[in-house]
Amino acid sequence: MSQAATSTANANANANAGLRDVPAAPSSICWIDGDEGILSYRGYNIHDLATHCSFEEVIYLLWYGKLPNQSQLDELKGKLNANMSAPPEVLGLMMAFPQNAVPMAALRTAVSALAFYDPETNDKSFEASQRKAMRLMGQTATLVAAFDNIRNGRTPLAPRSDLSFAANFLYMLTGKEPDDISERAFDIALTLHADHEFNASTFAARVTAATLADIYASVTSGMAALSGPLHGGANEQVMRMLLDVGTVEGAENWIRTKLANKEKVMGFGHAVYRTEDPRATHLRRMSEEIGKRQGNTQWFDMSKRIETIVKEEKGLNANVDFYSASTYYQLGIALDLYTPIFGVSRMSGWTAHVLEQYSNNKLLRPRSDYQGELGLTFVPMDKR
Repeated sequence: MSQAATSTANANANANAGLRDVPAAPSSICWIDGDEGILSYRGYNIHDLATHCSFEEVIYLLWYGKLPNQSQLDELKGKLNANMSAPPEVLGLMMAFPQNAVPMAALRTAVSALAFYDPETNDKSFEASQRKAMRLMGQTATLVAAFDNIRNGRTPLAPRSDLSFAANFLYMLTGKEPDDISERAFDIALTLHADHEFNASTFAARVTAATLADIYASVTSGMAALSGPLHGGANEQVMRMLLDVGTVEGAENWIRTKLANKEKVMGFGHAVYRTEDPRATHLRRMSEEIGKRQGNTQWFDMSKRIETIVKEEKGLNANVDFYSASTYYQLGIALDLYTPIFGVSRMSGWTAHVLEQYSNNKLLRPRSDYQGELGLTFVPMDKR
């Protein structure tokens, strides 16, 4: 290759570093317009879905490509509830995990182990994969709640058939049936995190599915990608930041000092959105509503003050992680469960993408941008 051609190739590669803005495969599940701040699932704007739909409706939409009618929704809810109980063998495995096991590592291992106890584990037909997606959706939520109970010396609670998906999770986690505002807030959070196009974990799941590995292997790849700090965990760090700030009165001085020292402030900016992350719009409102319901808006007020200053000083918008932090905290969720909860929601998107990959599969096999040497003369061992 000539020097000019090499220079052009390198320039193109740098422009698309990390495969940024490079279409990797066709999909009809999710679309994002970062310049306009638009996120849509199957053509429906996220604002409409978060305002008017339950998370179960969103699951149906992602899997089947349309919003359900009432009978279809009732059937889905029934199947989800029937598939929420985790195999006792997997719960037993979790009881053997070290006391200090990282929740994401525990969840990744437990989800992978579910394959051993699936009655259709060796059936790789598309129809069987759809049924496995249903089991994964229900059981992942149960595993997260069970892990938190086990590590705190409590007996895991069985799911209840009379509760919504969101309420069931909060019940299994805390032992209390949530009030209406808490249930709706968590339901909205699940909807907002359900899918986000070809993010790192979804792409990892699709790459694995493209080899025709089974759905358990595929979503385990997604979970492994999510465990990395450049993908998951930002809302946990946001909440640690808020706890460090401590008071609404101290928020302004704290954030201005951080900015003056050019320190990174978690929860702001996004790789795709150039305007406000549309998911942050809803979580901001939910954080405030929960605070008002509980008679203490400290965490919302602190967040709002920090957001205002960062916007004024740096021109950065809050992203989905910023207000999900205070929302989850006020729901009584442990900080290190924030990323596993992301996995509970995103299981709907991961499984939708895996099923889509299976339906029109082509092995995902990109080329590398080789930048090493060429044409070297081999030197025998005794001459090196």
